[in-house]
Amino acid sequence: MIRKLVAPDPGLARLRSAARAVLGIGLAATVSGTAGQSLTMAVAGGLAALLALFTVTDATVRGQALTTALLPAVGFPVLVLAVLLHDRPLPRDLAFLAVVGLGVYARRWGPRGNALGIFAFMSFFLAQFLHAVPAQLPQLGAAVVLALLTSSAVRFGLWCYERRLPAPRPAPAPLGGRGLARPTTRQAVQATAASALALAAGQALSDERWYWAVGTVWWIFVNTASRGETLVRGFRRVLGTAAGVVAGLGVAIPLHGDPVAAAVLVALCVGGIFYVAAVSYSWMIFFVTVLVGVLYGMLGTVDAGLLALRLAETLAGAVGAALAVLLVLPVTTHATTDAWVRRALRCVHLCAVEAAGRLAGSPDADPAPRVAELEALLERVRVSVAPLVHPLSPLGHRKARARRVLDLLDACAHEVRGLAAVAADPEGSRTDRLTVACVRVEAAVQALIADGATRAVLPRSPAHPPADEPALTHLHGLERALAELAEPLRGTRRPALAAR
Repeated sequence: MIRKLVAPDPGLARLRSAARAVLGIGLAATVSGTAGQSLTMAVAGGLAALLALFTVTDATVRGQALTTALLPAVGFPVLVLAVLLHDRPLPRDLAFLAVVGLGVYARRWGPRGNALGIFAFMSFFLAQFLHAVPAQLPQLGAAVVLALLTSSAVRFGLWCYERRLPAPRPAPAPLGGRGLARPTTRQAVQATAASALALAAGQALSDERWYWAVGTVWWIFVNTASRGETLVRGFRRVLGTAAGVVAGLGVAIPLHGDPVAAAVLVALCVGGIFYVAAVSYSWMIFFVTVLVGVLYGMLGTVDAGLLALRLAETLAGAVGAALAVLLVLPVTTHATTDAWVRRALRCVHLCAVEAAGRLAGSPDADPAPRVAELEALLERVRVSVAPLVHPLSPLGHRKARARRVLDLLDACAHEVRGLAAVAADPEGSRTDRLTVACVRVEAAVQALIADGATRAVLPRSPAHPPADEPALTHLHGLERALAELAEPLRGTRRPALAAR
C-alpha cells in the first residue's frame, strides 16, 4: 500500500491533476459558500466541483466541456426528488434504488454516461448527507451551478493542460453481450440488488447515516466487470475506510472545527484523492474518509462514534455488493479475463498483419494504431486479472498462471512495438521471410484463441534470425512468447514455435 503512494508519475500528470483539483474545488467551495452565506452551501459546491473534475473523463476537451454542461440536467431533477422525499422513507428508498439502477445502466453510453450516472447518484446522496429540506433547494441549485462554473473556468480556461497533450489512448470497447449478458445491464441489476441489501442493513445500523452503505455499493461497482474485481474492490474499500477512520480519530476530531486547519486538511485530502486515484483505490478511500471526517467536524457533528459508524456502514455495503455478485447473474473472473486476453491476442494478430503489409510495401498498412489498441487492451487485462494475483488470493496455482500470462503478453507487446518501429522505417528490410514469419504469427494466434483442442500446423522459423534483420528478431521473439502462452492459457504443453 505504501509502494502505491509513491508510485512513479510520468510527466507529473497525477500531480498536475491533483493541484488543479485543489485550486478548482477550493475556489468553487469559496464562491458557493460566499454566495449562499452558508457552510452547507460551500460543502455542496465543493462536492459538485469534485465530482465534475473527477468523473468527467471524455477523450477530448470539447467532450469534457459538453459533459460538464450536462451535469445539472441530470443532477437537479434527482436533487429535487431526493429533497421532496426526504421525510418519506419508503418512496425515498425506492427512488434511490431506481437512481442506482438507471445510473449504472447509463454506463453503456461510455464516459459521458458514466459521469452523468455518477452525478445523478451523488445528487441524491448529497441530499441525504446534508439533510436538505425543500426551502434549501434554491440555494443548493445556485451553489451547484456556481461551483460547476467556477471549476470549469479553472479546468477549461485557467489551467487546461490537456490542450498541449497528445490525444489520449482510446479505451477499448466493453465486452459484448445482449440482454442480461450485456455488462451494463447485468451490473445495473447487481448494483440495485446490492443497494437494496445495503440499504436495509444500513438502516438497521442507523436511521440517519444509512446512505453510507448504499454509497459504498455504488462506488464498489464503478470500473468492475467480474465478481473477483468486485470482491477485491470491496476489500480495498473497507481497508481504506478503516485506515481513514483511525486517521480521522487522530486528526479530524482534535481540530474542533478550526476553520483554517480544517481548510488546509481538506485541501490535502482533495489533492491526495486525485493524486492516488489512478494507482491505489485503498489510498483514495483513505483520503475520502479523512475528508468526510473533517467535513463533519466543520459541520459540528463529528465524534468517534460517527467515524466508527461509517466503518460499519462501509462493511455493510461491501457485504451487500459481495452477495450480489456471487448470487445475482454472476460472472467469473476467469470468463472475463479470458475474453480480454482473446481480444488482446486478436490485436497482436492484426498488428502482425499491418506490419507485414507495411514491410511488403503497402502504403495503407500501419501497425501503429493497432499497437496503441494493444496497450489499452493489456491495461484492461491487468485490471481483470488483478483479483487472481492479489496477495491474499488463496489460489496459488491460478496466481502463478495469471502472472505468467501477464508476463508473456507484455513480451508480445514489446516485440510488437519493436516490429512496428522497424516497419515504419522506409529503409527497413522487406524480404519474403518477413512475410512468411508474419503468417506464422497469425497462425499461432488463431491456434491460441481457437475453441477446443485444435492445433495449428505451423511452418518452421529459424532459431537464430540474422542479426542484420531486426524485424525477424522481433517476429522470432513474438513467436516464442505466443508458443509459451499455450500452457498457461490452455493447460497444454506444446513445442515452442521458434524452436521448430
